Formats: sequence, C-alpha cells, structure tokens
Amino acid sequence: MKSFIIENRNNIWLGSFPLITAAGFINGCSCRLHGESELVPGNLNLALHVGDAADKVAANRQLFADALGLDALRFTTCQQVHGDKIKVVTEKEIGSGSADYNESIAGVDALITKISNIPLLLFYADCVPVILADPRTGAIGIVHAGWRGTVAEIAGKTAKAMQDSFGSCAGDLLAAIGPSIGSCCYEVDDFVRQKATGYKDCFIPNGQGKYKLNLWKMNIGQLIDAGLMPENIAVAGICTCHNNELFFSYRAEQGITGRMGVCICRK
Repeated sequence: MKSFIIENRNNIWLGSFPLITAAGFINGCSCRLHGESELVPGNLNLALHVGDAADKVAANRQLFADALGLDALRFTTCQQVHGDKIKVVTEKEIGSGSADYNESIAGVDALITKISNIPLLLFYADCVPVILADPRTGAIGIVHAGWRGTVAEIAGKTAKAMQDSFGSCAGDLLAAIGPSIGSCCYEVDDFVRQKATGYKDCFIPNGQGKYKLNLWKMNIGQLIDAGLMPENIAVAGICTCHNNELFFSYRAEQGITGRMGVCICRK
C-alpha cells in the first residue's frame, strides 16, 4: 500500500493517506493547482490570513470541500501562532474560522475532537502537517508543526492530549505527515538547534554553523516517544520547496504565497 496518493477529484488535485482512509476517516492535503486565488492567480489558496480576496478563498474552500464530500461551513480552524497549545473542539466551535479568519480558534496550533462530522482544517506552506486518527474511539487530531512547534514537541503533546481527553491508546493511534519542507531544502542556524532539547540527530551539519533540519524525522520521533507504533505512521515524503510547482512554499516564494489546506474528519 502506498503511503500517500495524489489524485484529481472534481478538477482539483489533492493527496490522501490510504492508512487513514482505510480506517474510515476522510483526509486530504490540497495542492496549489486549479483555484480561484487573486493573490496567486489560478491557484488554490485556502488561507484567509495571507492577503487574498476573501471571496476567492471561500470559492477555493468550497472546491476543496466538494472534492472531499464535506460541508465547507463546518470547516473548523485555528489561528496557528507557532506555539504548542492544543484545543479540544466541541459542538460550539464547529465552523470556527470557516468564513472569517477572526473567528478562528485563537492561540493554538493543534485541534482534537471526538465528535463526528467536524472537518478540522489547518494551513501550510512548508510547515509540517500532522494528522492523527484513532480507529477505536473515533477521535481525530490535526497539528501545525513549524520549526517552533516541532522543537516544542507539539505532535507528541497532541497524541498525548488525545489519550488524556478521549481515552485513546497510543498503540491504536494512526498518524500521517503531509507534504512539507524536507531536509533537502531546509537550512537553519545554531539558534534553531539550540532551541531543540532533544532529537539533535535531526540536525545535519552543513558548514559555518548551518544545519539541514529533518522536521519529518523529528516529528516521527516525537510520535514514537508518545507511544505510537512506527508502522502506524505514514509519511508523504514530498518536499514542498523542492516541488513548488505543485505545492505552495513559503521559503521558495520568499513569503509571498498561498497556503495548502490539510483536513481530517471522522465520517
């Protein structure tokens, strides 16, 4: 079984994880092609916070929702502040941020819920998306792990939060790491390395105080340390910066670009 499949659905391209799909969860990682964006014309920007026209973003989100068979007005998002806070989503938060960025859940970078039919949606352009699913309890989670969130171990903390909040067993949890910047393209300095208290082997020396940082490996390590089984972790293995024609990349486009959306929903 392939770990990640990219396909055309309803004339937009998106990827999904068979490991997560086979367990009964809707999941999707959007690509940048075939959208209505004004900021990046003809592209599928799904974020409201990057200076794009709100009506164009709404149209793009509808395309993404249609491709996944979901209700765009139920998309539930957060403001993604590059921290390590996690929010348990309840009925009253359904639809937060679906149409207005200011109504997104504030101050967090990960969402978890046990309620069905809540599509959790976050946005990325190089940062690491991590999705979590528990086939036994039906709980789901989604994580925005930039370098700050990754060194703060937000992925592992989210897996533990699902255990604490929903009674999930770590050995049951499935995880997937979506397209994001790979170590091939991600150079950081000593400042970033010093922030990481563990996982130093994920920093590959690149000369003159620079390092190639393997964010995928670091997040995998955190998930395993949280009790997940290695065979229950799927990795897309696609670098957004190296494949900029298919994905938005903050680094490749020097900060002026759109965002892909990554979604997880329990049917």
